Amino acid sequence: MKLLILDRDGTLNRSRDDYVASPEEWEALPGALEAVARLNQGGWRVVLATNQSGIGRGLFDMASLNAIHAKMHRQLAAVGARVEAVCFCPHAPEDACACRKPAPGLFTQIGARFGVPLAAVHAAGNALRHVQAAATAGCMTHLLMTGKSEHLRGRLGGHLPADLAALVPDLPPGTRVHDDLDAFADWLLEQPAT
Repeated sequence: MKLLILDRDGTLNRSRDDYVASPEEWEALPGALEAVARLNQGGWRVVLATNQSGIGRGLFDMASLNAIHAKMHRQLAAVGARVEAVCFCPHAPEDACACRKPAPGLFTQIGARFGVPLAAVHAAGNALRHVQAAATAGCMTHLLMTGKSEHLRGRLGGHLPADLAALVPDLPPGTRVHDDLDAFADWLLEQPAT
């Protein structure tokens, strides 16, 4: 099974300084839904792993989160795309749980649920904590220069370790860098089948 784990906010949809707390605030990034459709057509099953501490902080409830995801699934379906599952951490940082990224709990849950060794799973996101959690879980890691990493766009002339170490000192070794989800999809779909 070809399984891919994506972050949500800043990867699939626009991130906000506060929280995406209602369906009205959820807005897909240009080309992101279509990138998921292309990945699906290439045989990739896509799962989201997302921190949603707004629930633990009392800023929105499960009904709001479900409504946000219902909107997301409708928009994905409209372009022929599908996300297999949305795994999320509802905890606030002070809860010290094992699932809040950068802890690897969401990734290990996904690996167990789908019966896939995480060493065979690509994980892409715009936040350093997503990439760190994926690396700790054993996934192949990819940083997207959108959302929390948008400030890096145009500053990297490739993904040479020296460039990355200077700009993102805590980035796990071996992480590949892509402009956005569309560019990542292009790269992944060009890779030879294993």
